[in-house]
Amino acid sequence: MKSIFKPKLFSVLKGYNSQSFQKDLFAGIIVGIVALPLAIAFAVASGVSPEKGLITAIIAGFLISFIGGSRVQIGGPTGAFIVIVYGIVNQYGLDGLMISTFLAGIILVLFGLLRLGAILKFIPHPLIVGFTSGIALVIFSTQIKSAFGLDIDSVPSEFIEKWMCYFTNLDSLNVYAIAISVGTILISLYAGKLIPKIPGSFIAIITMTVLVQVLELPVNTIESIYGEIPNSISFDMPNIDWSLVHNYFQPALTIAILGAIESLLSAVVADGMIGGNHRSNTELIAQGIANIFSPIFGGIPATGAIARTATNVKNGGRTPVAGIVHALTLLLIMLVFGKWAKLIPMSCLAGILIVVSYNMSEWRSFRSILKGSRFDIIVLLTTFFLTVLVDLTVAIEFGIVLAALIFMYRMSKINGVMPVETETDEIQNYNLIPKEIEIYEISGPFFFAAAKRYQETLRELKHSTSVLIIRMRHVPFIDATGIRNFTEIIKNLSNRKTKVILSGVNKEVRLELKRCEIADFISEKDICDNFEEALKRAKEKI
Repeated sequence: MKSIFKPKLFSVLKGYNSQSFQKDLFAGIIVGIVALPLAIAFAVASGVSPEKGLITAIIAGFLISFIGGSRVQIGGPTGAFIVIVYGIVNQYGLDGLMISTFLAGIILVLFGLLRLGAILKFIPHPLIVGFTSGIALVIFSTQIKSAFGLDIDSVPSEFIEKWMCYFTNLDSLNVYAIAISVGTILISLYAGKLIPKIPGSFIAIITMTVLVQVLELPVNTIESIYGEIPNSISFDMPNIDWSLVHNYFQPALTIAILGAIESLLSAVVADGMIGGNHRSNTELIAQGIANIFSPIFGGIPATGAIARTATNVKNGGRTPVAGIVHALTLLLIMLVFGKWAKLIPMSCLAGILIVVSYNMSEWRSFRSILKGSRFDIIVLLTTFFLTVLVDLTVAIEFGIVLAALIFMYRMSKINGVMPVETETDEIQNYNLIPKEIEIYEISGPFFFAAAKRYQETLRELKHSTSVLIIRMRHVPFIDATGIRNFTEIIKNLSNRKTKVILSGVNKEVRLELKRCEIADFISEKDICDNFEEALKRAKEKI
């Protein structure tokens, strides 16, 4: 098997010892506990029964860790899929969801075999923030009924109509449900500071469920809405009408694209946390296989979960063994304690999902992009409003086309001629420069398609470098994706005590850099007009 398709598990087991297993075991158990309330909440919010979320976290979570391309990726149901799954279930029913998920799995496997992992990294950052923030707002809006305990038989699926329905039914709100929702939010946000090793959402579920049962509060629970929760996993094939299979290709493609983007984003974030390097195509194949088997056993779509992956890393998980332990932990909980999950109040799940939607919103990135280039703002807002008001599929498709058109427009303004250099000097022999100083040059637009390549190249910088000069005389513009990746580079270099100096930055790029976080790591004096000035500045920092 070629190394690019080799699962990470089989690469990291060499030299694996009992100490490594202890760390993975602890991290896996913690992540399993974190995943429990989220898996149930995501399933309920998606319009399916609670156990389907648990089954997804168990089956897909195990497969994604066992055959995936990341050392620490944790897979399972995620908030990003709520909107898609809910829409598919409403339109095509549960069998339609299972078929769509199965087809999405096949598409993801093909993505990996065709080595499209690198291409998916070219999705512009404003587009990702736009649809992620849009999904967060939609998730928040779907939880108002349960959070306020509103007595509504059927809530409209359209965003504006949904909120109109809420306002017209405010007279039916339940103060007990509101109290449980608020209590859940507060515990989820702050309990971790008092008890770091136990997830706040888990504490909230236990606390609120006990309170409701002891005080016999008049609120809806999982049992009152869905009945008993099965504590077993069974093989379940959908009824397929082959004449209608073509109807499922668009929802399947949406699941596949979103799943690919989410999983690779999560893997990239994890790489930054552990200094690793995931295998994107292997990861896509694993995600595909997980989504093929998940519906067969009664699950829903799955992908890499950024928050659970980060929890895994922070608790010491360093190999896929932690992800496998997480799946087995959930299986044990489902088999032994699953029957008690029916007592969880719906308003408690709503509180958990409101916290999830807040964490998904990326409001800091949203605000940062709004301060930047008007082109990035257009992509951001267009994707955001299309996600909220129209459809996620339309938002992604339109956003990608719009980003490509804007890039072509910006390139046309360059007129095929490089900008006038602000650097008038030219160093003929770099060997004369002190060995503590490293020099890199970025040439061409620092935009979404090239940003990742620049980031990966600069990440390979040797640790002995004291000062890094980055020459940018041939960079005509930088977009939001370039800024985001460049900021991550500068942060990592700063953590390594490597000082960065920029040389030959034009006015437009300099203005964009001043608007972002880079200004916190590079002073105005370290953004130089020419190389001679930058070299002088670098020698002062040795």
